[in-house]
Formats: sequence, C-alpha cells, structure tokens
Amino acid sequence: MELEQGGADLIHWDVMDGNFVPNLSFGADVIASIRPLLTIPFESHLMVNEPTWILDAMVEAGCSTVMVHAEACRHLHRTLGRIGELGATPAVVINPATPLEAIVEVLDLVGLVLIMSVNPGFGGQSYISTVENKTRRLRDIIIERGLDIDIEIDGGIAPSTIASAASAGANRFVVGSAMFRDPDGFAHATNELRTLGTAALA
Repeated sequence: MELEQGGADLIHWDVMDGNFVPNLSFGADVIASIRPLLTIPFESHLMVNEPTWILDAMVEAGCSTVMVHAEACRHLHRTLGRIGELGATPAVVINPATPLEAIVEVLDLVGLVLIMSVNPGFGGQSYISTVENKTRRLRDIIIERGLDIDIEIDGGIAPSTIASAASAGANRFVVGSAMFRDPDGFAHATNELRTLGTAALA
C-alpha cells in the first residue's frame, strides 16, 4: 500500500470505544483484514476504558505492540503484564495533563511510552509543546534506571514540531495530518520528517 511504499516504518491504529474518547473507530476485524497486505509492523493505540477485553483480539489481529492509557486502566500493572504474556510489546500512554508519576511504577514492564501531545480522540489538533518538559524528564528517568524504552509522541507532529519533540527525547513519532496533507505525497512527507527528526536526535 502507499504508506508502506512511501517509507512509513509502521502503522499506528487508533482504536476508540466512544467512551474513553467521544469517537468510535474500527476494531480488530478491520486490522486483521489489512494485516496480510503489509509487511511493516502494526501497533494498536487503545483509547478504550478497561481494555483487557480487547487485548487478545488486538494481538491476534497482528499488532506487535499494544498501547493502553494509564488513565483508562484500574489495574495498569496487570493489564501491561497480560500484553506481554500474549507475546506483544506492552506500551503505556499518558495524556497531556497526566503526570509522569502515573507510570513510573510500571516502566519496568513496558518497551514504549506514548506521550500524547494533543488530547485524544480527534485528528488535526495543534501540538501542545509543554509535553516536551515531560518528555525530557521521562528520558532522564529511563537513562537513570538503565531501561530500554522508546518514547513516542502522538499529536500535531509536522515539519514545524518534530525537531523540538526529538530534541526533548522522543525517538518515535505518530504522524497523521502532516503526511496526508502533503501535496507532494507520502514519500516526500516521510523523508522530510525523518530528516528533521534524525538531525535533532544527532
């Protein structure tokens, strides 16, 4: 498909329940139907209250990373452990207003932390730059504890924002509107963003 041919490293699926966020989206059956068409990895971002009921289906659909919101899980430690038991990489998500203290006790369980730089549920929102302070603090904690964790930023990532997000410590980025709205196509958008992000990480 065009995204893979254009150089995307993976597909990030936003799964919404109409409860944790106002919108509804597709489920595991749609993801499973697309899985045979692509070779790049799939990750699922579960904007779902108490997501334990859908974890198995996401992994069976072909998602190698499963992300759950700290704000949506009553038993976050147990939920992340279950993702690992299923053979996927556990990941935890925090919203812009959620403090890092909500996840410091589960960092040993995850391979990725997703920091939302917009409020979840809608595309096309403006980047909330104050999350960069949180990103820097998280990167320092990861280094101090000797952990191997990727930091991913989701929301408002564009040529004008990716460098500052990378400089703050993020090494993965979810891109939506900036890629689809580039008049020169997916490949141009991907190359431009990768160049800017890589330069900032150097």
